Amino acid sequence: MPKLIRITTAPLSLKYLLSNQMRYMQENGFEVIMVSSEGKEWPDLLANEKCEHRIIHMTRKITPFSDLRSLWRLYRLFKNEKPDIIHSHTPKAGLLAMLAAKMAGIKIRIHTIAGLRFMTATGMTRRILIFMEKLTARSAQFVWPNSNSLHNYILQHKLVNPKKMQVIGQGSSNGVDLDRYSVSVLKPEKLNEVKKLLNYDKDLCYLLNMGRIVKDKGIDEVLKSFSLVYENNTKLRLIVLGAFEDDLDPIADETKRILKTHPAIIHIDWSDQVEYFMHLSHLLIHASHREGFPNTLLQAGAMGCPIVCSAIEGSVDIVTDKETGLLFEPRNPDDLLEKLKWALSQPEEMKKKAANLRKKIEEKFSQPYLHGCIREKYIELLNKK
Repeated sequence: MPKLIRITTAPLSLKYLLSNQMRYMQENGFEVIMVSSEGKEWPDLLANEKCEHRIIHMTRKITPFSDLRSLWRLYRLFKNEKPDIIHSHTPKAGLLAMLAAKMAGIKIRIHTIAGLRFMTATGMTRRILIFMEKLTARSAQFVWPNSNSLHNYILQHKLVNPKKMQVIGQGSSNGVDLDRYSVSVLKPEKLNEVKKLLNYDKDLCYLLNMGRIVKDKGIDEVLKSFSLVYENNTKLRLIVLGAFEDDLDPIADETKRILKTHPAIIHIDWSDQVEYFMHLSHLLIHASHREGFPNTLLQAGAMGCPIVCSAIEGSVDIVTDKETGLLFEPRNPDDLLEKLKWALSQPEEMKKKAANLRKKIEEKFSQPYLHGCIREKYIELLNKK
């Protein structure tokens, strides 16, 4: 039985970005080991995936001495386990795992690119991040961008040898679990719990913004636009579902003040029941500045929640403007405001676009389809080896 190591920097990524994928591989012919840093997600992750695991400390920041220790520990792990395939995801894990795997002589080294941090960086930080991406790509044998638009961006910027690159299936790192993200499987008792949490009122209109509360996610634009539309429609409510990450990419002080004091904004740190918030919301606003292939849009689309999102790499592979949702210019609060006003004034049209997106997701982005595509590629590489 071939041995597969699946590695991310933090267990959060294994739990939320690659949910069910390790278990699928374990049940379909692979011995799977999950590797990540320590974290509170491990108990739930192990219960769901039912695979072996190893904890190796890695940081998300640039920390040279800590990174060297992590590199050495990964090298020793790979030499001891002798896996047939090492497949990494997330920037720091990708860099360290691909370097360690090459040093250990592992033949099949795969790194998935799901967004590029340097897109929104400047100065020396940007140059360092570009260097790290190129070093990861040189150390990997195969590089899988998780969307066609991201693939094109990487080609244009000459980050990766084109011969190494391939988009698996129609894109996405993991697809969407339609057995979970479907209105028909929602449980009334959980729906009532979420309604109580929101102090839900059926006469109000709920907008949803999901993700880490950092500048890169476009929260500044979202709050500015919402504040303006609220002035003319006090029946609006904005649910902000996500935790602050002030150590990595803090938002402006004024944005934080609005988030904490605006009477129509409901901030919830996080929930493992995001599908219920999507079901209760009339619109999802996704204003991110950079993505690979955002799971949030897949999940909201599967739940039939209409979408207004920024026209960036990854998002444009899911949402087609005026067909499956509305796109606006990234970092442009005025354009977001215009699209938001239109969406709020045309609820039936937005529902039609949402129905179109659900159909597209069923055809191209279900988890069984994508997991099967990844497994087939693994087997193809093993046969060539």
